[in-house]
Amino acid sequence: MNQPTPSDDSLEVDVATVQNWLRTRSDMTLLDCREPEEYEVAKIDGAVLIPMSRWAEASGQLEALAGRHLVVHCHHGVRSLRVVHWLRAHGFPSAQSMAGGIDAWSIEVDPLVPRY
Repeated sequence: MNQPTPSDDSLEVDVATVQNWLRTRSDMTLLDCREPEEYEVAKIDGAVLIPMSRWAEASGQLEALAGRHLVVHCHHGVRSLRVVHWLRAHGFPSAQSMAGGIDAWSIEVDPLVPRY
């Protein structure tokens, strides 16, 4: 059974859709909001690390992403949802959280990405 493709305005997007978008959308940026120590353990190629704990200092990095479709991920999807709410309140109305985080990515998309 086919699942509907989430629209750009839904808060969450599944990992299969993110995988497809990474291949087909030139306007998308995958943001990793985990801490550097987590990033060293497991990462998705092409993701930009901006830890949630340093979000306040990241205004310059965020300004450079204006007009892009942002998908945020963390370990399981809790922190990324918080970041998406913040992003939507600060000029990124289509920002989305990758449901299940990098853990779901490891299970469903790329088993070579370590689980922790």
